[in-house]
Amino acid sequence: MTPIQLPLGVRLRDDATFANYYPGANAAALGYVERLCEPEAGWTESLIYLWGGAGVGCSHLLQAACLRFEQRDEPAVYLPLREVVDYGPQLLDNLEQCELVCLDDLDAVAGRSDWEEALFHLFNRLRDSGRRLLLSAACSPRELAVGLPDLQSRLTMALVFQLQSLSDEDKLRALQLRASRRGLQLPDEVGRFILTRGTRSMSALFELLERLDQASLQAQRKLTIPFLKETLGW
Repeated sequence: MTPIQLPLGVRLRDDATFANYYPGANAAALGYVERLCEPEAGWTESLIYLWGGAGVGCSHLLQAACLRFEQRDEPAVYLPLREVVDYGPQLLDNLEQCELVCLDDLDAVAGRSDWEEALFHLFNRLRDSGRRLLLSAACSPRELAVGLPDLQSRLTMALVFQLQSLSDEDKLRALQLRASRRGLQLPDEVGRFILTRGTRSMSALFELLERLDQASLQAQRKLTIPFLKETLGW
């Protein structure tokens, strides 16, 4: 099947994989999203709604699911609705041709009647064709400002998971996981030094790790506290 072509610059992040996701308290959500990606998943387990604040990993899991399908050469699409809302709800036309549709930032289009109508019909087409739908938003389905009752009723059919922020210890393990997949050793004391001196958001921490990875390669030095201080000016 020919992949769906969208007039967008949306690209999946190469590092947004299941293997790169440290779940912490979100292990159940991770397990269900991975199950949704299995070939034999039925509709009852193929409609999932993730919600939570910035940096908890909703976008990561949606993109990881798309990558899993792409690895099997099955068509999947990821739409960050906050970024593409101005293209209009016609973006949702024919998406039932995809095995998986991932809609990120659902709250960005909630309350817009044209988008809600299009989403309702997309739900029905995906269900009728046995496809999977993975949604994310900043709030729960009950709190989502949806004006179309039929769409609200469809959202109640989803398996809902609230993603939790990682504890400091989990952030350390997440950094170490990401570092190890880059071939880097990140000792506990160096990771904790980063957490006490750096920013708290995971996206910023991962960007910092990428910067340190490049500096470590160029200098041919291991990640140590003196090297961090020298490289980052801390």
